[in-house]
Amino acid sequence: MSEHFGELLTAMVTPFDENLEVNLAKVKEVANYLVENGSDGLVVLGTTGEVPVLNKEEKISVLKTVKNEVGDKAKIVAGTGSYSTNASIEMTEKAEKIGVDGIMLVGPYYNKPPQEGLYKHFSLIAEKTSLPVMIYNVPGRTSRNIEPETIKKLSKVDNIIAVKEASGDIAQISKISRMVNDDFYIYSGDDKLTLPVLSVGGQGVVSVASHLAGNRIKEMIKSYKNGDIEKASALNNELEPLFSGIFINTNPIPVKAALNMKGLEVGSLRPPLMELEDSKKEVLKGILNDKNLL
Repeated sequence: MSEHFGELLTAMVTPFDENLEVNLAKVKEVANYLVENGSDGLVVLGTTGEVPVLNKEEKISVLKTVKNEVGDKAKIVAGTGSYSTNASIEMTEKAEKIGVDGIMLVGPYYNKPPQEGLYKHFSLIAEKTSLPVMIYNVPGRTSRNIEPETIKKLSKVDNIIAVKEASGDIAQISKISRMVNDDFYIYSGDDKLTLPVLSVGGQGVVSVASHLAGNRIKEMIKSYKNGDIEKASALNNELEPLFSGIFINTNPIPVKAALNMKGLEVGSLRPPLMELEDSKKEVLKGILNDKNLL
């Protein structure tokens, strides 16, 4: 199982209506917009999709909608992981029935398992599906780093094919790259680290900023892989203010604000998240205007 998910995957927002109900018409619109603007795949039901505040029925309806709308044009990766192994297996089985192309499993959060517990969690879920699996390491949210040795061990599981690395530690990502085989793919989980991750053997990025600059990010990745390091570096420098601005507050607060500024009308956020403060909206709007993204 060596096929990857693409180079540019967007961690897709979940649009809500004025009553903070899932807006499936907007789900279709956003999915098409992303695929038409550089995304090889969509990661649905991740952090950016506000998955902690979606119930089971909403998760299933969003997955079905995205799969039916753009599943013939892009890879659909479902975020099915949680801090419960059994619940993760249940959601993975439902996603597989819908026909997604892969699953993403976040490191268990709050319960802080040891490394062997992490290995067992991921491998038990992988055993219960034929889908390719991407591990998601984001210790800033989970309070537990998935160490390179654990990733190496997990890479030996047949259908665990990738890691989304959001530790922010290039030395760690480089170490993983040295430890795994060429058919195990490393994705940056931080937009601002995409180019450095590519430089140590990364495949691409699971991006938030691609909601706004997907084609430019795709061009940066292609330029680097084609050997045009100067162009890739220039694009990275051009995009850096966006990469920073899109995290001016907790994700996905700023990206939803930005999409609403663009007229995509993805709605507000469910509590406990909240609207972006007016002062920060002005900063973000200035960045988007400067980069001709509005």
